Formats: sequence, structure tokens, C-alpha cells
Amino acid sequence: MELRDIEIFLALAEELHFGRTAERLHITASRVSHAIKKQERRIGAPLFERTSRTVRLTSIGERLYQTLHPAYRQIIDGIEEVSAAVRDTGGTLTLGSMGPQAWMIGDLVERFRTRHPAVRFVHRDLNPTDPLTPLRSGEIDVAHLWLPLREPDITIGPITHTSPIVLMMAATHPHADRTSLCLEDYGDLTFVAPEHPVPASMEEAVQPFRTPSGRLIARGPKVSNWDDQIKAVSSGQAVLACPAEAARFYPWPNLVYIPVRDAPPIRWAFAWHTPNTNPLIRALADVTADASASEGDA
Repeated sequence: MELRDIEIFLALAEELHFGRTAERLHITASRVSHAIKKQERRIGAPLFERTSRTVRLTSIGERLYQTLHPAYRQIIDGIEEVSAAVRDTGGTLTLGSMGPQAWMIGDLVERFRTRHPAVRFVHRDLNPTDPLTPLRSGEIDVAHLWLPLREPDITIGPITHTSPIVLMMAATHPHADRTSLCLEDYGDLTFVAPEHPVPASMEEAVQPFRTPSGRLIARGPKVSNWDDQIKAVSSGQAVLACPAEAARFYPWPNLVYIPVRDAPPIRWAFAWHTPNTNPLIRALADVTADASASEGDA
């Protein structure tokens, strides 16, 4: 049973009203009903007696309430105690993110800073062609990265959001007048290549090495940072697969952005070097998880 479902059960046991419970928890009444039904299926017995006018605990429901309530309070008090300790002691958290993604996660950053006002928060740009070096060196505590990432020394946190994939290309490119492209079209194109070693799983997610039919996808000029990527593309030397947000933030007059209709969206998440023991890393992950839970309840 998830903590949120426990919270819903306890609130309904105290309010004995689906509407008031929903208002108290800032969720919909249907979300309350769904959570209770799921719990009743798991337990195998009704937890509430419902009529058109009243809601009452059954004997099983009363027993469950008496069991869960003190345990729930202990969990919540423990979380608050640790959170308060982090807020009071302060500390520094350094985050690295890539270009427009800083805007995409701005709400999460603001939630973190509101929850932990004593913390010194440092936000730096992260090079997309070398995303892991500053993480492993300790230059940053947390990196905001696209997935999948399968490195044994890197821990992946909660997903923050997803981004559709577009192809950035010169306005003079032969495909620039297309309304969309597909992954098979990649076999006719040349892509920029990262100068630094980007994990193959990450590169493959954005710029595959083969088309769906097995054709090799050409790599062209090597680039060492985002500006080099844009220059290589705008000069017509290559194209670049990138998150759709780039079109909004880099509307160069000599660039076009073409949607890739069959490319899976990019998933983004916070990640950190597993040996890093900074407790603020977990605090940021908790903020992200809480925000995702709130969106799911809405």
C-alpha cells in the first residue's frame, strides 16, 4: 500500500465524507474512491459502509485505522524531523542542467528553494557532449540528464518531464521543407558527433546508430559543446536531434526544426554520483517525487 493511499484512507476514516476528504487532500473525490476500492480489493473486505447519506467504518476498517494511524504519524514525523534538520543546517547543492532544461525544471527548483530556504543553491550549465565528468569529479552534486543512462556508479532519481524529439537543420538543407521526418530518414542524413564520450545508451536514445531497417546513420563533425553543435548545423555540415524546447529558445533565422513523428520522447531525470553523500541530493529527489504525486492526484 502506497503512502498516499494510506493518507487517503486515514483522512476518509476521520472525515467520513468523500467530498471533505478530497478537499482536505486537494484531490478529486473520484481519486479518493479509487484509492479506497483498491485497498479493499487488496485486503479482501469492505473498509467502509456507504449509503446515499452516510459513510461509516466497518469493523475491519476501524481495526486498520487503529493500526495504521500511529505508524503513519511516526513516518511523517520522521520525514519532517530530517527535513527540518536539512533546512536548519543549510549546506550547498550544486545542480547542472542543459540550456532550456533549466527553464523546464524551474518549478521544481523553486519548490526546493522554498522548502529549504537555508540552503545555498548553485545552478550551472551542463555540457550535453560531456554530461558525466562534472558529476563524477564532484564539481556538481546533481545533473539533470536525459535517459536511459546505464552507468553502475550513477543513481537515477524521479522523472521530471518528457520532451518530443525534433531535428535541427540548416534552412538550406534539402529536407528543410518537410513537415515531419521519420527515423528511417536518418539513414539519408549526417549527424554531429560528440567529441567527448557520451554513454552509448544516451546517444542512442536521441541519435541512433542505425535506422529501424538497419542502415548505418552517418556521423559528421565532432563537437565539444552546444554552441559548436549549432554552428555545425547552421553551416549545413550536419543535423542534430534535440528536445523540442530548443526550437523555442534557439530560433535562429538560418535554422529549422522538423518533428520526428516516430521517435520516442526523451525522458529527463535528476541523477547523481552514487558515492556522493550530500543529503540535499535526496531532498531534491523528494521534491520531484512529491510534485509528480501531486500532478497524478490532480
